[in-house]
Amino acid sequence: MLVFDRKNYEQIAFKKKRRKISMTKAELVAKMAEKTGATKAETDKMVNAFITTVRENLQNGGTVKLVGFGTFSVSSRKGRTGRNPQTGEPIEIAASKNVKFKASKDLNNMIK
Repeated sequence: MLVFDRKNYEQIAFKKKRRKISMTKAELVAKMAEKTGATKAETDKMVNAFITTVRENLQNGGTVKLVGFGTFSVSSRKGRTGRNPQTGEPIEIAASKNVKFKASKDLNNMIK
């Protein structure tokens, strides 16, 4: 939002602070332990096992589908020629692979 200072006729920018609610791994473990009745140590092992299993499956080129939550998969990008924005010279951009997450329809509908 832009506001004008009438005395100096200068623009002063105000950024509206948005509080993003995020959860750390420790907070996730604590919340899961509370909901399941398991100890935090047991829950931490379960979360670590989940993360390790997803990583291993994605490294092997697989996907992980969690019904009602979403799908983890690997996306491949081809190599291409780009341009250096400062000099305009062409540069080669190497092919790469990225992890992709697609939220399920149920999850998307829940947060709308």
